[in-house]
Amino acid sequence: MAEITASMVKELRECTGAGMMECKRALSEADGNLEAAVDVLRTRGLAQLAKKAGRATNEGTIAAFVTDDMKVGVLVEVNSETDFVGRNKEFTSFAAELAEHIAKDAPTDVEHLLTQTVTARGITVSELFGEKVSKLGENMGVARFAREEITGNGAAATYIHGGGKIGVIATFAFEKPETGSDPAFQAFARDVAMQVAAAAPLVANRDAVPADVVAHELSIYKAQGAESGKPEAIQMKIAEGRIEKYFKEVVLVEQAFVKNPDITVAQYAAQIGKSLGDTITVVGFDRFVLGEHAAE
Repeated sequence: MAEITASMVKELRECTGAGMMECKRALSEADGNLEAAVDVLRTRGLAQLAKKAGRATNEGTIAAFVTDDMKVGVLVEVNSETDFVGRNKEFTSFAAELAEHIAKDAPTDVEHLLTQTVTARGITVSELFGEKVSKLGENMGVARFAREEITGNGAAATYIHGGGKIGVIATFAFEKPETGSDPAFQAFARDVAMQVAAAAPLVANRDAVPADVVAHELSIYKAQGAESGKPEAIQMKIAEGRIEKYFKEVVLVEQAFVKNPDITVAQYAAQIGKSLGDTITVVGFDRFVLGEHAAE
C-alpha cells in the first residue's frame, strides 16, 4: 500500500473540490494513484468533472499575432523570472515582436526559432534574447508557441486575457472569400476565441473527442448508475444522459455561448453565417495558460 502524503491529498482536493477525508480515502483505495482516485470520487458523485489544474509555475506573458488577411495566427509564451519583468512594457513588446516573427518566418519548433535571424535586426532570436536578458537583468526564454496557417477560405482569430495570462487562437472555415473581412464575422471570431479563454473546452467538435476518452467517461457514468441500485435499463439512460452533458461541457461548439447562454456556440455560428449568406465552421483552437506548460 502506497503512503498517502498530505501533498497528495492537497493535489487531489485542488483538482476535484472534494473534502479532505474523502480525498484521503479515495487515494487509499486507489493505492496512491491520483487519476484513479479522481475516478473513485467521481463514481461516488464527490468530484466535479476533472480538468487540468494548469497551475502557473512561471512568470512572463503570452503574446498573439494575426496577419492582416487573418490567414496566420500565432501564440507564444515567453517566460521571465518575476512578474515584475513579465509586466514590463519592453518585455511584453518583445514578446509581441516575437509572435510577429513566428507568423512570418514559420519556425518548426522552439529550437529552430532561436536560430532564425530577425531580419530587421540582423541577429538571431537567441542573440536578441541575450540583449533583453542583459537589459532587464533576468533570465527568460520561449516556453512554447503555436502557429496556425489557414488554407482555402477561412480565418484565424486570437484573444489575450488577463494581460497575457491566457491566450487563444481559434480557426474557422467558410465558403465565401469575403466573409473573413466582414465586421460581423470578425466580431464573432473574437467572441469564439474569448469563449475558449473563459470556458476552457477540450476540443472544438464532438468528433475530436478521442474514443478512449468517451469510453472512460461512459464507464464512470455506468458505475454511478450501478451505485444508484436502479434497473439496468435506467442505469444506461442515466449514463447516456450524462455523456451528453459531458459533451456540452467539453466541446466548444456545444457549449452555451458565454455572452448569451440561451444559444450554443454552434447556433451562434449559424446565426452569423445566415446573416452573411455563408456557412461558418469552427475548425479548432489552441489555448495557452501562462506556466501551464511547465506544470504538465
